[in-house]
Amino acid sequence: MGIKGFQGTSLLDFPGRIASLVFWGGCNLTCPFCHNPALVLEPEAYPDLDPAGLLADLAKRKSFIDGIVVSGGEPTLDPGLPDFLAEVKALGLAVKLDTNGLAPQVIGELLDRQLVDYLAIDLKTDPGRYPELHTAAVSPEKLIATIQRCGRAQVELEYRTTCVPGWVDEEVIMALGALVDGAPLWVFQQYHPEHALCATARAAAPYPAERVRSLAELAGRYVQRVKVRGI
Repeated sequence: MGIKGFQGTSLLDFPGRIASLVFWGGCNLTCPFCHNPALVLEPEAYPDLDPAGLLADLAKRKSFIDGIVVSGGEPTLDPGLPDFLAEVKALGLAVKLDTNGLAPQVIGELLDRQLVDYLAIDLKTDPGRYPELHTAAVSPEKLIATIQRCGRAQVELEYRTTCVPGWVDEEVIMALGALVDGAPLWVFQQYHPEHALCATARAAAPYPAERVRSLAELAGRYVQRVKVRGI
């Protein structure tokens, strides 16, 4: 675990803002279709970045960036995340967190301390199938607890689903839609198999663009707005 990478600026990952990307290693899932498998399977292969040095670098950049995007891996596994984000906020920078939503206590603390401005939560498949996404036990109830907590959060919020064949279909969208009913935004992403964690996932053909749009249209019955990326 720990901070593993620091990249340049991005607009796509933090809508409306120019942000630096910060990556954490390690994850509490090993999704076959994970697009960042090296950070999940071999985080120790990457040196940890010194948080103080990173904060100093961000301080130098704050004249031309609006914030940071915290991604991974799964950042909420790091017990030092809240204090690090407090330092980032002290610099006057906004924070976007990418998370799988399986650490409701951590996410609740970040929200209570107002350390996150934009929260993006992955909805990977029907919660009942989450135990299939890891080699160790997974509690889908934790995801549900996070969704319930975020329903009253005063932050920009998006749920997002990568349309992976075999994991996401109309039945899954209806199950997830019932959980996030009334949410402000649900983003649908095309699946790109080239760098997936498992060979079988790398061999899977993505859905046609029309199917992705159809799934997004179905999701529109449940949320205020849907968006499609990657097609």
